Amino acid sequence: MTLCKDRTVIITGAGGGLGRAYALAFADAGANVVVNDIRAEAAAAVAGEIRAAGGSALADHGDITSLAGAQAIVDAAVAAFGEVHVLVNNAGILRDRMFLSLSEQDWDEVMRVHLKGHFCLANVLARRWRDAAKAGAPVDARIINTSSGAGLQGSVGQSNYAAAKAGIAALTLVQAAELARYGITANALAPAARTAMTEGAMPDMVKKPDSGFDAWDPANVAPLVVWLGSPLSRHVSGRCFEAKGGELSLADGWRTGAAIDKGGRWEAGELAGVVEQLIATSVAPQKVYGT
Repeated sequence: MTLCKDRTVIITGAGGGLGRAYALAFADAGANVVVNDIRAEAAAAVAGEIRAAGGSALADHGDITSLAGAQAIVDAAVAAFGEVHVLVNNAGILRDRMFLSLSEQDWDEVMRVHLKGHFCLANVLARRWRDAAKAGAPVDARIINTSSGAGLQGSVGQSNYAAAKAGIAALTLVQAAELARYGITANALAPAARTAMTEGAMPDMVKKPDSGFDAWDPANVAPLVVWLGSPLSRHVSGRCFEAKGGELSLADGWRTGAAIDKGGRWEAGELAGVVEQLIATSVAPQKVYGT
């Protein structure tokens, strides 16, 4: 398959799980793959798999949580392959606690890896792509972010993770709006698959079946990511895709419901009935994870 022939993709957290599945699928589609993972041996192993199959890959264990680290990753990719066309922000961690048990470090670490990690590489690459577009060069670039069902619906015991993933969904909307003029699209994923994180959080649910279709196989999500990274998706931006097994859907996010307008300022004492009416006419929220 040559859907992404001559395109270069940086994938973070690509040493295992979803990131590894994406890396193998992009390589199979003809892309040059920068396999980024803080675990140097894991990154090298996946890059080795790709090269052994005849693909083109670079192993990288640079820091995605600083602009300097992000710049070094991009510089290495450009030195190896000439240009970068696609960024898949996939790396993440868990520090699960009930909200009242969260420490400041639990909060900061999740925000650093997820939110700041999504910011740094995208910022470095978007500046590069913007400069190229302003210089008159053709740009057909992609930012693919990773949100989560936890970020879209909430998740008991994961307030730090859910907040970070919700922030990533909102970040994607802003990136899509601001960067379109430079030939850059931004989309998000909320994937459900068997990874080190999900095996730790819900091992019975995600275990491999003895027979039949494995709905939790990370490879099920990879075709969507490859398509989003390809030239075929240039008209799609600002979307959040949910993917599990063979099922794809779009998350609509927060929507403004029916309004009640008094034509003037409300008094606090008269709002009870108004709020009840608004709730009664609203779309019922989906069930929060873990409840």
